[in-house]
Amino acid sequence: MFKSFLTRIAQVLVGGLFIFSGLVKMNDPVGFSFKLEEYFSEEVLNLPIFEPLALPLAIILVAVEVLLGLALLLGLWKRAVLLLLSGMIGFFTFLTFWSAYFNQVTDCGCFGDAIPLTPWESFYKDVVLCVLIIILWWGKKQIFSGVPKITSYALMFFGLGFSIVFTYQVMNHLPSRDFRPYAEGLSIIEGMKPAEELGLEPPKFEVIYTMENDKGERQEISSSAYVNEKWWENKEWTILSELSKTIKVSDGYEPPVHDFSIMNDYGDLTDSILSLDEVWLLVAYNRAKTSENGWQNVLPMVQKLEQNNTPYVILSASMPEEFADCGYRATMPFAFTDETTLKTMVRSNPGWVVLNKGTVIKKYHYNDSPK
Repeated sequence: MFKSFLTRIAQVLVGGLFIFSGLVKMNDPVGFSFKLEEYFSEEVLNLPIFEPLALPLAIILVAVEVLLGLALLLGLWKRAVLLLLSGMIGFFTFLTFWSAYFNQVTDCGCFGDAIPLTPWESFYKDVVLCVLIIILWWGKKQIFSGVPKITSYALMFFGLGFSIVFTYQVMNHLPSRDFRPYAEGLSIIEGMKPAEELGLEPPKFEVIYTMENDKGERQEISSSAYVNEKWWENKEWTILSELSKTIKVSDGYEPPVHDFSIMNDYGDLTDSILSLDEVWLLVAYNRAKTSENGWQNVLPMVQKLEQNNTPYVILSASMPEEFADCGYRATMPFAFTDETTLKTMVRSNPGWVVLNKGTVIKKYHYNDSPK
């Protein structure tokens, strides 16, 4: 009785969590692909060969995640489902431990932007899932499978169809729900305010120095200990500055909008852009990855804005001359913004972000660009 009860609880928890996690990432597969690219980068796993495959992998992984969770809840193909679940959670447990231990990926992207988790929180979550899957192996025969087969297969078919249609929709338009700090209705100006301005406690950081003495012995000390213990007076020890690192010692409020700036050859345009009653930002974060058809879709709106004397700016991390073959003219207003920030602003390359005094009032995928 206890074994059956524990197995059923594990079945619901694992199946439900896999479906929820998959659906959240399915809402924004482009964002999940950015996270996979981060894992594949030379600084993390050093697998740059997989970076071009990040988007198709993201689409496949989230669909498999949803279907495996559904199959587990229905009790279908128990051994095969448990093997696949074990393989996936084992792989992601390795990834989350790697990013947590080496502090290389600050958010695993397990639940997209909906529920940000720290690296260690992600790892502990995966450890709990590993335990639950072990329970499922232990009570495999007790896994609930009372739903009629025809109904189960129909639900799986529906789940597959929903995954295909939903993914197609968000890939060719925008995520159905935007959890990022640049969502419609949010103020970029408010999102940039530091904790001190809002009367909140900011996070605290410390620098960890690596010290070396005349004998070649090394020791790590914090910046506060360096000051309090007056290490600078000890001439036998020197700081190896190239080995210094910064760590967070306590959590606090961090502005959701950071690294946001708009620069051109004449200086910083951020405040002047955010003060305008209406301005259209044409975001094209990287020319090499910009959709050719997408650029043709947004050009009619560029012409309309110019006719109406409505302010607009092309924002990119690439150089303006790289857009010459897309119809770019030297008379078009062009400015630079951090590539990661542009990726976060709108999941379309190119895509429109319309601001009113710093508040996002509308965003458009290039397929939906007003004509």
